[in-house]
Amino acid sequence: MVGHRRGARLANQPSSSRGKIMKYGITLLLSLLVVACATPYQKSGLSGGFSETQLAENVFRVSFRGNGYSRGERAEDFALLRSAELTLEHGYTHFALAASGSNSETSSYTTPTTSYTTGSAYSSGGNVYGNATTNTYGGQTVFISRPSASNTVVMFKGKPDVQGMAFDASFVYDSLRKKYSSEFGSTK
Repeated sequence: MVGHRRGARLANQPSSSRGKIMKYGITLLLSLLVVACATPYQKSGLSGGFSETQLAENVFRVSFRGNGYSRGERAEDFALLRSAELTLEHGYTHFALAASGSNSETSSYTTPTTSYTTGSAYSSGGNVYGNATTNTYGGQTVFISRPSASNTVVMFKGKPDVQGMAFDASFVYDSLRKKYSSEFGSTK
C-alpha cells in the first residue's frame, strides 16, 4: 500500500509540471500581446519614437527609432513626418533634406531552458525497476531588428530655389497622416 501511494504522487507530478508550463506559456503570450505593436508616432520613449535636435535657427536633425515590430519604411516615413511637422511648427512652409539615412540594429534573445523529469519505479522480488523521461522546453533564439531613420532638415519660408529636392511641408504632413490614418484617425 505504501508503494501505491508513492506511485500516485509520481503520477500527479507531470500534471503539476504541465500546470507550470501552461502558467508560463500564458504569461509569455500575454506579454507578447502587450508589446506586439509597431512603434507608434510618439516622442521617443522605451519602445522608440521620434526625437530632434536643433542645429541652427532653421536646421534640425530629426530621428525616429522603431521597435522590433516596426518596418524600415515606417521609421523613414515617421522621420519625414516629424520633419514636416517641425517645419510647420516653426513657421516655415518647405524643407529640404541636407542628409538622410536609415539603419537597422539587430539583436538576439534566447529563451531560457527548463527541464522536467518524471519517472516511475516498482520492485519485484529483490530488484527495483524503473524508467524516467526528461522533457526540455525553451532554448529558441529569436532575432530582433530595430529600424531607425535620421534626416538633417533645412527649413524655408516659401519654395526655395535650391538644387535638390525641396518638400512642401503641408503636403508631406497630410500625405503621411493619410497613409497612417488608422493610427491618427481623420486627417486635418
